[in-house]
Amino acid sequence: MTCAIYPGSFDPVTYGHIDIIKRAANMVEQLTVSVLNNSTKSPLFSVEERVKILEEVTRDMPNVKIDCFSGLLIDYASNVNAKVIIRGLRAITDFEFELQMAQTNRKLNPYVDTMFLTTSLEYAYLSSTTVKEVASFGGDIAKFVPPFVAKKIYSKYGISKNHNV
Repeated sequence: MTCAIYPGSFDPVTYGHIDIIKRAANMVEQLTVSVLNNSTKSPLFSVEERVKILEEVTRDMPNVKIDCFSGLLIDYASNVNAKVIIRGLRAITDFEFELQMAQTNRKLNPYVDTMFLTTSLEYAYLSSTTVKEVASFGGDIAKFVPPFVAKKIYSKYGISKNHNV
């Protein structure tokens, strides 16, 4: 069985992430979306909250499961028997960093490959950081994230929104 992981912070998950999840899930038998527990960052949502949000987003995708990890991605990949790491690329600026990480991971474990998926053009501009910044000022994020995610984001900022969310 071909197992892949799609790691990330997903803070918050966006339509760009969801696009990559759907496309990757169509390529492999089992896709694990893995939330990184990075203690050096101050995320908007806890790891547990991000896992629950991703479980909701992927509930109609039978071959997708949600997990979390900390430490080296390549060690996690080995622990869950993943043969492929999925990474999304929005722009050429993402590629240099991602290529370096893929080559490092390949050196650490030659049995795990990295597959790059370019983001669909309609989401190429989109990042979790942008979503949080727009939301923090009360801006409309309905085109960036699912409605229930938007509600959770606004709630974190103490903002009450009534339009389309």
